[in-house]
Order: sequence, then structure tokens, then C-alpha cells
Amino acid sequence: MAGNFWQSSHFQQWLLDRQDLQRERHSDLQVLTEEEYQKLMIFFSNFIQALGEQLKVKQQVIATATVYFKRFYVRNSLKCIDPLLMAPTCIFLASKVEEFGVISNSRLISTCQTVVKNKFSYAYPQEFPYRISHVLECEFFLLEMMDCCLVLYHAYRPLVQYVHDIGPEDNLLHMAWKVVNDSLRTDVCLLYPPHQIALACLHMACVILQKDYKHWFAELNVDMEKILEITRQILNLYDLWKNFDEKKEIPALLAKMPKPKAQPSRPPSQGAGSSQNDPTSQTASSQSS
Repeated sequence: MAGNFWQSSHFQQWLLDRQDLQRERHSDLQVLTEEEYQKLMIFFSNFIQALGEQLKVKQQVIATATVYFKRFYVRNSLKCIDPLLMAPTCIFLASKVEEFGVISNSRLISTCQTVVKNKFSYAYPQEFPYRISHVLECEFFLLEMMDCCLVLYHAYRPLVQYVHDIGPEDNLLHMAWKVVNDSLRTDVCLLYPPHQIALACLHMACVILQKDYKHWFAELNVDMEKILEITRQILNLYDLWKNFDEKKEIPALLAKMPKPKAQPSRPPSQGAGSSQNDPTSQTASSQSS
């Protein structure tokens, strides 16, 4: 998205610090360890990625949806709205904001059902329990929480510009792009400007591919300490991933995760709109408490 990042709501309202994250997640971290919380965030990021790929949306849409998801749970407990509902809601909203086009209601729900059944049945053995009415109500809460600050700046655009500045390096761009995608499983998108994330991912790609561009980095007018902080967080992700048996660990983590007071155990009938079947019915009181 073109525009001035430094004048955007992304910079002015949504660049947080570590203390913000710890404070906002305090209630969830009374139930989960920091590592367990991160593993759940990786799992739901993977779920958003799988949904986006099945819907054939652009990576930019998936990235935006992932950041929306992280923003919501920075300001709200996991028990506020079921993340299984929030994930497709974020994809639904991001596809409109990124001008990909509106995903049809029926296609969104049928894709959720397919992805849950074919790729995530180890975590959710039951059928995907939500209908489009749940998604639309959840979208309202998501918009309200973000105060309609929907324009995001990702690391992809500055990354392409940096690689172009270095020279024709297709392998370098491809590898750095993958590291940027991986970085969405961390908190760096909430903590650092996109150009710093792009530089950290580019630096990591140079190391992986054994490309020596020290002279290029040396000429940059950037805070290299910030770049190294981002690098360390992405390396921590890779360390966590190495020993993370998702299919084995996630069912127990989902059972332990704080949950909404009410969740539909099966898809509600067409006329069912009562609050006892609606997990979003708990949201307003949760936010005001």
C-alpha cells in the first residue's frame, strides 16, 4: 500500500513495545506459558496461511490478515472470541482492504470447512462450527477494536526496493521473501517498522545464501541494533519450530487455551441466532471489563 508510513495509523497507533505486549497478554499468560502462547500464535498463523492459499488470495492479503489477528489478541484475551472464528474473519476483511475483492460468503465458509477437515482435523476433529453470521458479527468487533485503522505497511515493498538497489539477485529476493513470511509468526510486525523488518530478513537471507554485502549494509543510515533485535526474534522462532511437533502438541494447547464462555458444538440451524450459540455475544462485556 503506497503512502507515508510515518504519518500512518500503523506508525502512530500500532507500533508497540515489549511492555505493551506483556501487559496486554497478562491474563492469557496466567493460563499459558510464553512458549505455549507463541506456539498457538504459530498454529493460527499457519491456519490463516492455509485458508488464504486455499482461497487463492495474494500473500499481501494473508500478511494483512495475520497482522489483524495479532492486533486483536494484543488488545483482547484469547477467551474473548474463538481464534478459529477470528482467523477467517481477518482473511475476509483483509481481502477487501487489500482490494483483492470480496470473498463470497458461501465460499469462505465452505473453504473453512474443507481446510479444517483436510489439514487441521488433528486439532479440530469436529466440523467447522461457524456460519457467515458469526463472521460478520466478528468483523464488526475487529473493526471496532482497530478503530478502523486498516491500512498496513508490510516489509515486502521495501524488501523489493533494497534488493533492486543491491543488484539483480533473484535468489536473494526469494529467500528474503520467505524469511519475511516466517517473521509473521513472531511479534516483530507489532514492534518494528516494515523497512527494519525488511533489512533484517535481507541480512538473514545473505547469511543463508553466503552472500557478502557487508559494504552495502555498512552504508545504510539505520539503527543496526534494531535490525539485530529483529534477527534474534526470527532466529528464536526457528529454534522453537525445530522442536515443535504441531500435530502432537496443539490438541493439548487448544484444550488448555482460555475459551469463550459459549461456543457452538455444531453448526447452528438456519434460524438459530440466539446468544447461547454465539461466541461473539461475550465480546462486548469482555472488552469493557
